[in-house]
Amino acid sequence: MRPALYLVPTALGGPAAEALSATAAETVRLLRDFAVENARSARAFLGALGMPCAIRELSIQEIAGDAAALLAPLRAGRPLGVLSEAGCPALADPGAALVAAAHAEGFRVIPLVGPSAVLLALMASGLEGQRFAFCGYLPREKQARADRIRALERRSRAGRETQIFIETPYRNEALLAALLACCEPATRLCVAADLTLPTEEIATRDVAQWRRLQARIGRRPAVFLLQA
Repeated sequence: MRPALYLVPTALGGPAAEALSATAAETVRLLRDFAVENARSARAFLGALGMPCAIRELSIQEIAGDAAALLAPLRAGRPLGVLSEAGCPALADPGAALVAAAHAEGFRVIPLVGPSAVLLALMASGLEGQRFAFCGYLPREKQARADRIRALERRSRAGRETQIFIETPYRNEALLAALLACCEPATRLCVAADLTLPTEEIATRDVAQWRRLQARIGRRPAVFLLQA
């Protein structure tokens, strides 16, 4: 393999074998050097993927500090894989710094096909799919979060643009409550939880309907989308 930075999507929670196409999985099995968000989950994913060598024989380094230092395999003429803890690397993920460093040094960057919670949620939401923005995590502090939600709603209304964001599972309920308190009744809100899992739930309703249902998400990985 030629030296290149391979962006390797990982499972969103389901079986590792179902996360990648056969072609992408075969490419990953040829790699021996990895930069990852979480070493433990990366080892589990690679083990389930059926690497042809023992996992202990792989070089697996967590992405922290100087991202450029992790490009050593590329400089030595070897390919390097990047793994997120779940889904696509470099999206709300420290892998973005590694990609930027690779481009700065002129290395080829190759994204492999796999699951993206953001895109799957948008596809299934029924909201505007031609104009959208991924906003990552909203502020934790109550007032700052409320201000941000209102700003996103205004932006959505002005540009007919879907706003997409995520939250740590244990703060799902607080975020949902804030959305229902801050948004206009007619604003449409989609909550997509446990994507690709047997317990997957995706629902799009206007805020007034969500308020009447008093729905709960629980501590599950979820993506939130709104369109005013």
